[in-house]
Amino acid sequence: MRSDKEMEWKTLETKYLFKRNWLTAKVEKVELPDGRIYDEYYTLEYPTWINVIAITKDGKMILERQWRHGLKIVSTEIPAGVVEKGENPMDAAKRELQEETGFGGGTWTQFLVTAPNPSAMNNLCYTYLAEGVELVSDTHLDATEDLEVFFRDKDEVYEMLRSGQFCQALMLAPLWKFFATRT
Repeated sequence: MRSDKEMEWKTLETKYLFKRNWLTAKVEKVELPDGRIYDEYYTLEYPTWINVIAITKDGKMILERQWRHGLKIVSTEIPAGVVEKGENPMDAAKRELQEETGFGGGTWTQFLVTAPNPSAMNNLCYTYLAEGVELVSDTHLDATEDLEVFFRDKDEVYEMLRSGQFCQALMLAPLWKFFATRT
């Protein structure tokens, strides 16, 4: 087996196509380990993402439904968001849970780290397990957020998962892990 270093691509040139707060696109000229050169390899830079498997003091899982314009669907999800510049992922997860649902407190554990698409994206998604959370404030949604918060027993969420009611891959992975390891 080759070492990681032997498999590494060399970046020869980088050109940024556009830079925005939530998305940056660039094209790179790269050299592969065998010497081949690709003049146009496109990648996207995103901030770090988080999501939260949140369980209330009475054992209910917190879920959300919201419009997702990329697929043009209403998506059932766990609370999620973006890590702000200078913020650590756990603090972002706590902030996002409270902003989106009004829930906070409890015991928090880093549960899973995934790479959304390592072939073309540079970011990671951190999933936290928040157990014993309770209502601590009103919600404070972002300008484009219009979501419904609802609660389900773990058995109901498992059936929702099995029946395909979740479609977001970065939420499917931690939910499947949760049910494989916690129940």
